[in-house]
Amino acid sequence: MTTLLINSATSIVKILEEEGIRNTFCVPGESYLPLLDALYQHDAIRLISTRHESGAAFMADAYAKNEGKPGVVMATRGVGACNLSIGVHTAYQDSTPMVVLLGQVHSSFRGREGFQEVDLDRFFAPISKWSVEVRDPKRVPELLRRAFFTAKSGRPGPVVVSLPEDVLKGDITFTERRSMPVAIPSPDDAAITAACDQLRAAKRPVVIAGGGIKMAGAEQALLNFSDQFHIPVLTAFRRHDVFPNDHQNYAGHLGLGTHSNIVKTVQNADVILALGTRLSEVTTQDYSLIRSDQRLIHMDIEPDVIHKVYAPEVVVLTDAKKGLESLIQEMTGHIHAPWQSWLESCHSAYEQVSLLPESGDEPSANYCDLNIITQQLQQYLPDDAIITNDAGNFAGWLHAFYRFKQPNTYIGSTSGAMGYGLPAALGAKLSQADRTVVSLSGDGGFMMTMQEMETALRENIPIIALVFNNAMYGTIRMHQEKHFPERVIGTSLSDVNYTGLAGTIGWQAHKVTSNGAFREALLTALSQSHQPTLIEIMTDPDNISITSTISSIREDSARKE
Repeated sequence: MTTLLINSATSIVKILEEEGIRNTFCVPGESYLPLLDALYQHDAIRLISTRHESGAAFMADAYAKNEGKPGVVMATRGVGACNLSIGVHTAYQDSTPMVVLLGQVHSSFRGREGFQEVDLDRFFAPISKWSVEVRDPKRVPELLRRAFFTAKSGRPGPVVVSLPEDVLKGDITFTERRSMPVAIPSPDDAAITAACDQLRAAKRPVVIAGGGIKMAGAEQALLNFSDQFHIPVLTAFRRHDVFPNDHQNYAGHLGLGTHSNIVKTVQNADVILALGTRLSEVTTQDYSLIRSDQRLIHMDIEPDVIHKVYAPEVVVLTDAKKGLESLIQEMTGHIHAPWQSWLESCHSAYEQVSLLPESGDEPSANYCDLNIITQQLQQYLPDDAIITNDAGNFAGWLHAFYRFKQPNTYIGSTSGAMGYGLPAALGAKLSQADRTVVSLSGDGGFMMTMQEMETALRENIPIIALVFNNAMYGTIRMHQEKHFPERVIGTSLSDVNYTGLAGTIGWQAHKVTSNGAFREALLTALSQSHQPTLIEIMTDPDNISITSTISSIREDSARKE
């Protein structure tokens, strides 16, 4: 081991190198200039300077999801930290490993309401795995290594490190080390046996697979398990890509607006194996999905998620890959239940509600048909294309009809944060430069982080950004019409020319008002993969969701009066 005399800011960069970090994200600030200078002197780590801290945090989140390593994001004290807090909350709810490095006011100014002072470790405590302020330069290596270990271990998540500017300047003796590996607990033999006993006795078992599958790299193990024992698999909210959606054992996605056919699959099950999922509000349809008379086997690496929502019959504490491999070993040769007909009925229920209409131009002078747009994305995007999406009703078509066929092809925020889609696509592209990356956004969410188009151009990050423009906050309008029909306030937006804005920044840009025009624009964007492209898709404001229009919502309300 080599010992160096360096300042603490340089020790941070050394630890980033130990962790194999290749890209970092920031908006620069004077409170952490020593850290920026240390990065300047270590060109092995790329610094992506963004146009807003929320964009930096979203990029780091998506980068981490695809890279399999913590995303690193930096910002200045109070104002910058508050701006990126939405990304920290997203990483917390999405279980994304992230290390957040925040400049802080000088130690001698703390507690005096100094310029831009915020008590950062307390501010972030409720939305992070751990938050800490470093008060002694000598402790920077210790606490930063702990930060990375905490972010990666158990249920991953964000860790926030507050760094007063004087602490960053302090000289320390630094000893180089290798990254500390994260220990993965092996499942308890008795728990595996108990889980298998429940499955053997089942007549209608199902799997609900969550983000823990992706984090453990357990996609193939899940496929082997389902194939070998003929068990239907449903995916948790925005975790579509943990199981191939075109597989005969796939039974659908549990998310917002899930079709009743798919919900009934879970309701009709007698044993539910929840793998790497915290059984969130959305996945469980407002915590109503699982009944007390159903038997729940909950497998997760993090004890804190167990019993948070439902009381399981069996608890298996391990990561999804080790757990599935142990289940396969224990269950091989011991399946007696006639599950094949149950499996076929579950897949059939999914097939009945997930088929898209035939491709072709629909007669409309001004708007695209989102059914056809989704079909064309399925037809023309490579199977390994990565799709990111923002919050909004436009995502309903993606969730219901697009079939993710390969692992690590979908990145969607389970926190429902608006503005996520575009910066997430940039983070994903930085991780997987050789793959097509497409972001989906509504016009409302897109404008919240559209400034990152300049980041994409400056940093040469060629993605395709789809903007579904109906000049409104569509999801909120839908709920507004359901509860207060025709009393529209706050949800109407201007008819912004996003194509013109994108062109001004330097992107290739297309505005499309027909399905045929979209197809041509998409094929052009795919053929010009070296440059970022925006496609503005004009959509009918009345078509507010897959199942309803604003007109039909108002008609239903009038009939009830």
